Amino acid sequence: MEEFIAYVIRNLVDSPDDVKINIYDGERSSVVEIQVADGDVAKLVGRQGRTIKALRTIAMTVAARLGRKVRLEIIQ
Repeated sequence: MEEFIAYVIRNLVDSPDDVKINIYDGERSSVVEIQVADGDVAKLVGRQGRTIKALRTIAMTVAARLGRKVRLEIIQ
């Protein structure tokens, strides 16, 4: 799942080399922390948060197929 999220985010931002993703796994859930360059935060969030909402929906769908829950967080 980490590779999938990294692939999508790297194709959205201007500085794909600055993308860092950390995943913290629990028993039934995971927290995905995404860190991008300061100028790319706005691209990741999108207008009215639509892009990050879509990414969260995709991640939740993939995690649900694996029987888990996931939460995406943007770290600055």
